[in-house]
Amino acid sequence: MHGRVAIYAGTFDPVTLGHIDVVKRACQIFDSVVVAVATKPGKKPLFPLEERVELAKECLKGIPNASVEGFHGLLVDFAKVKNARVVLRGLRELSDFETEFQQAIVNRKLSPSVETVFIVTDPKYFYVNSTAVKEIASLGGAIDCMVSKPVEKALRKRFGK
Repeated sequence: MHGRVAIYAGTFDPVTLGHIDVVKRACQIFDSVVVAVATKPGKKPLFPLEERVELAKECLKGIPNASVEGFHGLLVDFAKVKNARVVLRGLRELSDFETEFQQAIVNRKLSPSVETVFIVTDPKYFYVNSTAVKEIASLGGAIDCMVSKPVEKALRKRFGK
């Protein structure tokens, strides 16, 4: 990969319209954005890694300079492998900043050459998060304003709703 590469990492369980918004906007700033779908030891995701990667690929297929990969291990190590000097983090609300700021400091300690760039999600997605999406879907509620069609279909199938 050449040019300015940024990594946008998360569990994406599942990918939401807020995530997609951050990727689209980041792709206007960076030459390439790698959406890095994490395994996150200790977390029990609803969807296995392979399915989360496939859903993200489906949702982002119309964005030419975005790609999706699953990864294990430290984000800063993955960034080095991808020749990325930037880690992207999406922010919805002030409480996100506290957690993300702490993670940025840790990443900086682990790899001083990797910078963290924050992108504020479009206000229409401030309320959207994967946990809420899964809860609403499990109860048969409307999620079409929070996720793309492929994700909605996968959630309905998973919950039998």
